[in-house]
Amino acid sequence: MNNKNLTPEQKNILRNEGTEPPGSSPLNHEKRVGDYHCAGCGTKLFSSDMKYESGSGWPSFFSSLPGVFETKTDMNIGYERTEYHCKKCGGHHGHIFEDGPKPTGTRFCNNGLCLVFKPKK
Repeated sequence: MNNKNLTPEQKNILRNEGTEPPGSSPLNHEKRVGDYHCAGCGTKLFSSDMKYESGSGWPSFFSSLPGVFETKTDMNIGYERTEYHCKKCGGHHGHIFEDGPKPTGTRFCNNGLCLVFKPKK
């Protein structure tokens, strides 16, 4: 992960498994067609057709591109959650929940600061 180009807030989330405040990401309202990339290494993680409004306050996706994340169990707040990290750089992105829409029923709840949106040209 190239820390030189990251803000202190991005470093805290990607390196220390921090979380941005809910509702703070401009990507919550992003509706353009394009792709979402890891802020830590540039890996393409999601396409805009995977994004949906979950009401959680964080950018949410019902799926990711194949093979881009690794998961682990997180017990930091007293109960079990599935945490996901970029497979290439190890950057923490968020948690996976089983309350998403069809077709997967999955919600990738992602910190917006960990994403770079690149609109289709």
